[in-house]
Amino acid sequence: MSFRSAFAPVVVRWRTANPYALDTALAALVLFAVSLQWMFPDEGDDPLTWHGWLLGAATAVPLIWRRRAPCAAAYAVSVATPAQALHHAPPPDVMYGGMVVLYTLAALGKPWQRRMMLAGWVIGVVVTMQHQSDKQPFEYAFHLMGLGGAYALGVLARVQRAYTTELEDRARRLERERAADTARARAEERGRIARDMHDILAHAVSLMVVQAEAGPVVVRKDPERAEATFDTIASTGRDAMSQLRRILGVLKEERPDGEVTARLPQPSVAALPRLVRQVQDSTGLRTELRTTGEPRPLSSDTEVAAYRVVQEALTNTVKHARASRAVVELDWAEDQVTLTMTDDGRGPATPVGGHGLIGIRERAAACGGSAETGSGPDGGFRVVVRLPVAADREGAFG
Repeated sequence: MSFRSAFAPVVVRWRTANPYALDTALAALVLFAVSLQWMFPDEGDDPLTWHGWLLGAATAVPLIWRRRAPCAAAYAVSVATPAQALHHAPPPDVMYGGMVVLYTLAALGKPWQRRMMLAGWVIGVVVTMQHQSDKQPFEYAFHLMGLGGAYALGVLARVQRAYTTELEDRARRLERERAADTARARAEERGRIARDMHDILAHAVSLMVVQAEAGPVVVRKDPERAEATFDTIASTGRDAMSQLRRILGVLKEERPDGEVTARLPQPSVAALPRLVRQVQDSTGLRTELRTTGEPRPLSSDTEVAAYRVVQEALTNTVKHARASRAVVELDWAEDQVTLTMTDDGRGPATPVGGHGLIGIRERAAACGGSAETGSGPDGGFRVVVRLPVAADREGAFG
């Protein structure tokens, strides 16, 4: 065990103790040290008088208030010490009280207070020593070095306290920033999950509603097609449930044994042909997927975003556009992929401010891309989403 670790509990208790109790003990210790030369006088010292004892006590008792009123305590000790020295009853061998108040002001006082007190004590020592008999040159150095050392220790304590305060403030700021980052991450994750659930449910329910509305008619006219329609409804529902389980799995905690629940892979651009076929087979909407350019790698979240924006655009077409045809175009460029979804439906009658289109814009922005919606060149409605490729995503965020 190191020396520092062994005394760490003592230091902690010392810092957390009652300041009045500590300063009272320090004043008593200084008074005891001052009284030693009276209890054991050197040969030739002046005899102890009650005036001298009162002056010696005056250099120690004010230290009880050294932290509550540092300037007042310093002034009291500064007056009592030279008075005791000039009284010769007997003069102090070591200026204990002076060193304590210099340390205190250097640690707690204002700059002008520290400088004035240091200069005053240096001048006071020199002047007082001039009035003493049998003074030796080394006594000047002894007293001045004692005062200078006490002042230097006070400066170090003040710097250390300022450094500790700065570290504590920085720790609190980091803690607040960490809490804000955590809250922001949670909000972003909730938003992402909400968008995913909206896209999955809106798409699946729209397809199932279209099939269910056509079911009674098909049952009477074409039983075999009716059976296929109900199979499509069931398949769409199972696919939606599977995707919802995958999303809700993100919210589940780890198992007690530390094993994380396995999750299915997220949809990507490669799944778009299947999505387009599903919409066409389920709703009768003539849907076409066109691809131009050389496919490039996308980040995982951009892959998911590309799939979801196409899914949401087709869902809006099925629900609102009353269209007979929809075209999905993927245009691969060197720095981005552009997804264009166009239908021949009612055009701007599609709810531009709906949650689905808002989700499309949010998904595009989250990946460093952009989204535009409005009328198509030949009528109908068009959604254009531009997403950066993996190599350019960092530059897209700026």
